[in-house]
Amino acid sequence: MEQGTLYIVATPIGNTADISARALEILSAVDLVAAEDTRHSGKLLKNFGIETALKAYHDFSDAGTEKYLLGLLGAGKSIALISDAGTPLIADPGYRLVRAARDAGYSVLPIPGPSALLAAVSIAGLPTDRFAFEGFLPAKEIARNKQLAALKDEERTLIFYEAPHRLRQSLQSLHDIFGTGRRIFIARELTKRFEEHFSGDLGQSLTWLDANENAERGELVLVVAGKAGQDAVDASMTAAMRLFSLLRTDLSLKRAVAVAAEFCGVRKNELYERALAAEGQGKSSASD
Repeated sequence: MEQGTLYIVATPIGNTADISARALEILSAVDLVAAEDTRHSGKLLKNFGIETALKAYHDFSDAGTEKYLLGLLGAGKSIALISDAGTPLIADPGYRLVRAARDAGYSVLPIPGPSALLAAVSIAGLPTDRFAFEGFLPAKEIARNKQLAALKDEERTLIFYEAPHRLRQSLQSLHDIFGTGRRIFIARELTKRFEEHFSGDLGQSLTWLDANENAERGELVLVVAGKAGQDAVDASMTAAMRLFSLLRTDLSLKRAVAVAAEFCGVRKNELYERALAAEGQGKSSASD
């Protein structure tokens, strides 16, 4: 334990078993835990038998709170900064304190761990070599649409956090501006009991939302394909459909779909839907 150090400690995003041994060690050893919500964080500390004192620090904290925390660091005390869940400062308060501590010459150390952003990206099935985190979209439609219009041609995978009561509006805006075919992955209640995932295109996401009474509950992460990523998905699907057409002369529809999907690396269910539609059109044309 280093004296006069501010530790940025990641805490679980849902499942308390995800907390690291090092995080528990730091939270137990520091002189103070600065928490976004002391009531929420108090339950977490109590769960692990940690009795370290808590003090509220959030976006609405006044300059006096920051001065008090810096004073403790100056006196050689150690502080752990935590948010309600996940890694602090990721769409959470804290950067002002980190900057002030660094400017004053105090040590600031990360205690890495859970992050809803990275957890969602890791299972989205979208390109992860380059991605951009956009935080929460604006609540008002005009501002939200303006931000999305500026991102329409962004080639990196895009990640958004969203509140459950604004999910429908955000999906509709994404659909209207990015187009119905843009790929999206939705993670709801990550690591929690009722964790749920949706993977499909923006048009399908609205259908999923209408059919799912629980979709507008809990914490949400939206992972949206960038323009380049979507172009790659479209190209793979086009190749899969061409291969399906060749295989179909000798194989059943399901078998041809399975082989083409595996070879081209596309989702079998989506290819199956397209294959059904294509065969239906073919039959219709043949009967005309």
